[in-house]
Amino acid sequence: MSGDIPAQGRIAALDVLRGVAVMGIFSVNVIGFAMPDAAYLNPAAYGGAVGANLVLWAVNFILVDNKMRCLFSALFGASLLLVAERAEAAGLSAAGVHYRRMGWLLVFGLAHFYLVWDGDILSLYAPVGMLAFAFRRLPVERLLSAALVFLLVDAAIMGLLWHAFAAGEAVASRPGASAAIVAQWHQDAENLVPPLPADFARDLALYRGGWLGIVAGRLHDNLAGPLVNLAIVGPQTLGLMLLGMAGLRSGFLTGAWQPARYRRLLRTGLAIGLPAHAALAFWTWRSAFSASAVFGSYFLWSVPFYYLQALAYAAGLILLARRGGAAVTRVAAAGRTAFTNYLGTSLAASALFFGWGLGLYGRLDRLHAWLVVPCLWAAMLLWSKPWLERFRYGPFEWVWRSLARARIEPLRRA
Repeated sequence: MSGDIPAQGRIAALDVLRGVAVMGIFSVNVIGFAMPDAAYLNPAAYGGAVGANLVLWAVNFILVDNKMRCLFSALFGASLLLVAERAEAAGLSAAGVHYRRMGWLLVFGLAHFYLVWDGDILSLYAPVGMLAFAFRRLPVERLLSAALVFLLVDAAIMGLLWHAFAAGEAVASRPGASAAIVAQWHQDAENLVPPLPADFARDLALYRGGWLGIVAGRLHDNLAGPLVNLAIVGPQTLGLMLLGMAGLRSGFLTGAWQPARYRRLLRTGLAIGLPAHAALAFWTWRSAFSASAVFGSYFLWSVPFYYLQALAYAAGLILLARRGGAAVTRVAAAGRTAFTNYLGTSLAASALFFGWGLGLYGRLDRLHAWLVVPCLWAAMLLWSKPWLERFRYGPFEWVWRSLARARIEPLRRA
């Protein structure tokens, strides 16, 4: 999110990276709009796990899942540092500017979470961004060390959760396991296993119903969701933001390194990351998408590989940003309006899939639901550049900036 960075001071590489990340994130998020939660991680839960549906799951797992989220989180940290430094250079209070931005971002995030879609990340980024601000003056080496600590904490949390899931799955799968044990297992692993018939029917009725019913159901079932996300995913998100700060301060994210260094990172990251993710996808499929395999593949075993792959993507995109061209300009414009594009895709997908709109929820398989993605990608690329030729900021960027500064900011270009 970059709503407070003046257009005349933009860093092209950051905008290109942000544009690709916001587009890539929707490639996996669309499943969360189109069908029950468990389908997001487990194609066998809903949406199809054979043929083209299986191929689409594998492609997203290998190329997109977690990598784009890593990029987005790191870029948020870089933008946080950039805004603070520019505020200080302008004689403003960096802390005042930062915490007003994060406070309003939290408002946006909570509204998005409860009123639109509970897969929101803004309500996570805002409080983590408040914490990340304390690290802004550290040199690159200490930023990297602090990031490593938080990433190791995340690995420990995910290891403990995986162990708990694997143990619960083993107990529930034993011959003669009681109905109570099986029911408890389904409750504990509801986002990893196919939903029970009664739960599935309730889910379909809820999301094919009206908006007020969806919001009421979300408040009832997931009221503490933002706090749970912060506790579980917060350490990794903070570590990634610190990596983004280090990337900005070291010159990596600004394109200041020699091309040979970027090419070396690109080759190394892809050479390690792609085969590792392909092997994990194959193993998860061969395990018949057991809950422990699905959780381990997404949140534990793949972690070092998707860090490397995200780094490779960043290096490759920075090289492309240097070349420029019409396509790069379009993607950069989508990155400059990433806040609007992120919220806009949520509003569009909700209107397509939920009952207050077209009501396609649960009616499409994985492939056909995903076909919405290239349509919204095209929309992002088509509207962002012409809009920015006339206006200084995207619509939501302008609202966020005006709220954070407690005044109506100029929107139209002179």
